[in-house]
Amino acid sequence: MGDKKEIGVLKAIIFDCDGVLVDTERDGHRVAFNRAFRQMGLAHEWSVAQYKELLKIAGGKERLRSFFNAVGWPADAFDQDAFLKEMHRRKTDLFMAIIAAGDMPLRPGVARLVDEAISEGIQLAVCSTSNERAVNLIIDRLLGAERRRHFAAILAGDIVTKKKPDPEIYQLALATLKLTPTECVVIEDSAVGLFAAKAAGIKCVVTTNYYTKDDDNLAADIVVPELGDAGDEKITLQSLKDLVRLLE
Repeated sequence: MGDKKEIGVLKAIIFDCDGVLVDTERDGHRVAFNRAFRQMGLAHEWSVAQYKELLKIAGGKERLRSFFNAVGWPADAFDQDAFLKEMHRRKTDLFMAIIAAGDMPLRPGVARLVDEAISEGIQLAVCSTSNERAVNLIIDRLLGAERRRHFAAILAGDIVTKKKPDPEIYQLALATLKLTPTECVVIEDSAVGLFAAKAAGIKCVVTTNYYTKDDDNLAADIVVPELGDAGDEKITLQSLKDLVRLLE
């Protein structure tokens, strides 16, 4: 088989946001979309199962466009782009109110792993297709100002032209952090995010949730149900270091 060699040293952990830092989709975004429908006088109500199908489309405005293309646009949506922008703005405000109310805690193990990385000088970043304001609110309110200042990059929303599964956001992260793919690990929760990370050449850990547990995660380097709090760790900083040091 020939000699093997080490391929990387861990210098950064890059987190997705929704489904990774917090379990936002079922009890956050879906609820906020339904409240936005009611605010705008629409009778639509996305069920838990229906939203699972809609999540196959990355990005909130893109998700809404696909939905209205299928069921028909409201009569007053003369300018579809403007209508989507307004509805998504309302949805984001409603979503942030849910976060501010403390209704969605960090997923198990997130704070622990962030603290482990900070203690050893490992860079931290977030790459998300979600609205920039929402991502920043999650980090500010749930991780706190002290942890926040250790994040070298928070890339979110429309910062890229192509959303996951396109690798553009992870390629931007590498350029921003000035690192190579073998110096990072991505933590994702879905096949869409996994494909984006792998297309950028980065090792990827998948922490599944209700909506992503049945995804095709065969390309993931590690799959776990959560990162795990102290005493029940599924992923540690050492396991991520070992992952990038795997011999090839």
